[in-house]
Amino acid sequence: MSNASVLYDAPGPRAKRLDRILNWVFSLVFVAIAGLAILSAYNKGIFDDRWTVLWDPPKGQTAADVWHSLLVRGLGATLIAAAIAAPIALVLGGMLAVVRRGILLKPVTRSATVLTEFFRGLPVLLLMFLAKLVFGWSPLWSVVFGLVVYNVAVVAEILRAGLAALPKGQREAGLSIGLSAMRTTIVIELPQAVRIMLPALISQIVVLLKDTSLGFIVSYEELLRTIKLNRDYFGDQYLLPLFLVGATIYILINLSVSRLATLLERRLRERGSGQPKTPIEIGPTGPIPQSGIGGPAREEGARAGDPLFGHRARGGGENRP
Repeated sequence: MSNASVLYDAPGPRAKRLDRILNWVFSLVFVAIAGLAILSAYNKGIFDDRWTVLWDPPKGQTAADVWHSLLVRGLGATLIAAAIAAPIALVLGGMLAVVRRGILLKPVTRSATVLTEFFRGLPVLLLMFLAKLVFGWSPLWSVVFGLVVYNVAVVAEILRAGLAALPKGQREAGLSIGLSAMRTTIVIELPQAVRIMLPALISQIVVLLKDTSLGFIVSYEELLRTIKLNRDYFGDQYLLPLFLVGATIYILINLSVSRLATLLERRLRERGSGQPKTPIEIGPTGPIPQSGIGGPAREEGARAGDPLFGHRARGGGENRP
């Protein structure tokens, strides 16, 4: 029997041999490049005593002081700004997407479109400077303002794309049962759009979290600014260890958010595509009753005097064989 698939034929001996050769070649090339990078770093003194700043820092400081500044002050400030900005951006972005759906007056819808395109085109750093220098806000709220304004526009565009991807029957079904256009969009369409665009929304939250690093420009002591302050205090030779620690922290946080998004998406998919545990058995004239085929119909015919069932149900002995 042929070992062929619907989409492709199974590889033969020659293809398997070529695949093994290519795997070895690319693996050796990768190992060689990694070895050259490590050798170059060693020649530049990357692996000298500069790493002691993480467990035995100079200038009378302790390792607890360094890690407290990184994990409590720096990471804590980063998470606080993201925790404030993300929910506000999601809620306002959803509202802006509903307004852009075209269910309100045309001037309102066009104004929402203009605002979305305008704020989406502005850099986050410029918005932070606006809040800091023009409004005179504190560093925390300057960072939150820049993150919220920019991400509201991006979230609104993501949800608008999700709403546009839904079948028209969803909207027609809501209108047919008496819901208004606004309630149809909020109750029926928007939850489905969120479920469809959840990967894009989570990716944008990750971007928001990383954009908190721009707060060091407005003197907000988030993780990147904390790394810079430690470098300024201990010396330039300690920049690499501090930088790698900060990069590792960012990667771990983003991986955690992505993992949480994967679990949430799986839960929503299972809930949205749930099927009844016991399928209903369908007969020629509908569901088969538990009391036997045609049992309720026989009783109903007997009560209604049906000529097919009623006569036998009444026990007409004259027709018995």
